[in-house]
Amino acid sequence: MKKKGFTPVRSITRKRSKPKLLTGFTLIELLLVVGFLVFAVSASLLLFANCILLNKYSRSLTVATSHAQYVMEEIKNQDFSTIETSIDSGNWDWGESEIATKGLRVLDSETIDTNEVGTTSDLLNVVVTVNWTSQRGRAQSLTLETLIVEP
Repeated sequence: MKKKGFTPVRSITRKRSKPKLLTGFTLIELLLVVGFLVFAVSASLLLFANCILLNKYSRSLTVATSHAQYVMEEIKNQDFSTIETSIDSGNWDWGESEIATKGLRVLDSETIDTNEVGTTSDLLNVVVTVNWTSQRGRAQSLTLETLIVEP
């Protein structure tokens, strides 16, 4: 009696000379991955370029702030009775050459303007404004303001 059941595997398989590899990427998958990589790399490069520009702007802003603080300290070191007349005569209105003479790093087209606003006999409101041109050619400005009281 013959047994009924499945045909043995040996009998239906053929022997091949070379086995075919069925793994790999299709062309569409490959194009999708390349497109995604191009998008990711271009976005990263754009972000990197913007970070470089922001770094330059931050450096310029830090230099301008230190210049304004330098001028404020010079004003505070003066005798109170001579501060107002020195500001009015332009002792702390500096251009690029005066800034370089003080040993400070000069920004592009940098100027420093000093004014006193709403002063009384024993109180000076001093405003120091630093103007410069950024890398992109835009005019930038930083203003520091302080009150100086007669001791």
